[in-house]
Amino acid sequence: MKKFISDLRLRANIFKGLLAITPLVITWLVIKFVYVMVDRRMMNIMDQFIGFRIPGLGLIVVLLILYILGILSSQVIGRRLFNLLEAISNRIPIIKTTYQVGRQVANTLSLPGKQVFKKAVLVECFKPGVRVIGFVTGTIEDKQTHQKLLKIFVPHVPNPISGFLVFMKEADVFEPQWTVDEAMKAVISGGIIGPDLIQPASTT
Repeated sequence: MKKFISDLRLRANIFKGLLAITPLVITWLVIKFVYVMVDRRMMNIMDQFIGFRIPGLGLIVVLLILYILGILSSQVIGRRLFNLLEAISNRIPIIKTTYQVGRQVANTLSLPGKQVFKKAVLVECFKPGVRVIGFVTGTIEDKQTHQKLLKIFVPHVPNPISGFLVFMKEADVFEPQWTVDEAMKAVISGGIIGPDLIQPASTT
């Protein structure tokens, strides 16, 4: 039994380590992609035309292009161009799905943190006694009962981009005293990383 528990802890710790280095690996892959696909090619072109290389020129070009796109996206002509590209993308099934997911992520990241998720909560789901993590996104009023309901986004594990929306009374929502970041880590890691305690709200 002790060996079995030890094996489980060993696997859990290995998985935690994997999750810990995942952001670093992704960052390294992005940097490598920019270097290989852009910077190295730019240096080869410079070498052919002027006879010497400028390290980092490709990265500067990428940043310059992103800067120009950022300016265009805030201008009338740029918005029309992006709308045209979006309309074309929506006509191609595979590209449409990919583009919409990317757009949803971009829209979420572009919002200030306080406008995305107000706080993390636990709500009963499926059956009494079973709680899931949810994020309060705002409030809405029920005109029939004149009650204020919380709008709660319940994400899917481990993909927080998708999920479902529920409307609940504030009295039916349990606050575990977790930060949004702590709850999000628990969602993404399937509960391996995240808070260790559920604390009731202070009554004082």
